[in-house]
Amino acid sequence: MKVLIYRYGSICEPDIISGLNYLGFDTIECTKEMEDKSLKPAVAAKIVSGIIMENKFDFCFSINFFPWLSDICQLLNLKYISLIVDSPVLELYSDSIKNPVNKIFLFDLELFNSFNKFNPANIFHIPLFANTRRIDDLIKNTSKEVKEKYKSDISFIGSTYEEKNIYTSKEMSDYNRGFHDSIVEAQSRISGLNLLYDLIDENFTDEFLKKSQGLLFLPKDSSNGDIKALVSDAYLSYRASFLERHRILFELSKEFNVDLYTASNISNLPNVNYRGMARTLTEMPLIFNMSKINLNITSKAIKSGLPLRLFDCLGSGGFTLTNYQSELLVLFEDGKDLVCYEDIDHLKELCSYYLSHEEERLIIAKNGHDKVAKYHNVTTRLLQIIDIAFK
Repeated sequence: MKVLIYRYGSICEPDIISGLNYLGFDTIECTKEMEDKSLKPAVAAKIVSGIIMENKFDFCFSINFFPWLSDICQLLNLKYISLIVDSPVLELYSDSIKNPVNKIFLFDLELFNSFNKFNPANIFHIPLFANTRRIDDLIKNTSKEVKEKYKSDISFIGSTYEEKNIYTSKEMSDYNRGFHDSIVEAQSRISGLNLLYDLIDENFTDEFLKKSQGLLFLPKDSSNGDIKALVSDAYLSYRASFLERHRILFELSKEFNVDLYTASNISNLPNVNYRGMARTLTEMPLIFNMSKINLNITSKAIKSGLPLRLFDCLGSGGFTLTNYQSELLVLFEDGKDLVCYEDIDHLKELCSYYLSHEEERLIIAKNGHDKVAKYHNVTTRLLQIIDIAFK
């Protein structure tokens, strides 16, 4: 089968391409958006339509959803497989989601429940994955001396969400500002359940968008647009994620040696060891593998699903302490493949315990790796996606 891969620079794209090639697919990549981040959709559509008409593809594939790409595939009668790996993805509110050529796969079950009604035959739920074949080769072929550079007691890779707090609530009325601060603070302390959407109403969202200098918008053709979802998922959830990650890293770093790999500003985390940014393909698996404890703190915008970080960490043989998500125990066993924490005090207890119980820690890390390698590797997931898309 021949596949057109539309790329924009997602960290998932190399593993998808590697997985398809490993399975025997012939892949052609369109990388214009990677080369020119200001590329207009109309220009991209012209380029892609030309590539499609010059070749005979079995389907087009992209990480996340591009409405204009769906429309082009609809016009040219080409199946379009879109794998959603982020949340929120505001492009899902475009009317293009209804195109019959779409095969859209959502990793978050609550996200699936929200969007499936708009195209029931063509929207599916599927978990994410890790490329354990690539990761195992990297770890096996990396010298001991290089690996030693990535040793950590406790490490976290990812944004603190400080740079994603793109609004201020200062201009809101006293009541709504107090309401905002209270619900965001409460959400930052709750795992596995996002209450923000149900807590806010139209009066709050109207004032919020008027006074907060918001920069995110729903697509113009969004007849299924949900302003409450825009505010709760793209604004408030990010603020709650920032509060949670800052609190966890700040508190842990007072008692433990914590290393942070991020592009975020961490000036307000004085006891955390800043380790710069981690290269996804060449450094991140080594950090996961060489850390005694890896933290997974799921973004609040991910309501029920498991983030890519969790699969990559387990797939690297890294021992993982994670917050609870409602889909977690469907795929993994707490205490066997990974360990779930309930709150910051419980997390501190677990860190103390597993830092001093190496044998248990290593057994759990191996179980987690083997579970991902057997059931959640990229080639297995791609076969499932293609089987569903082509029935």
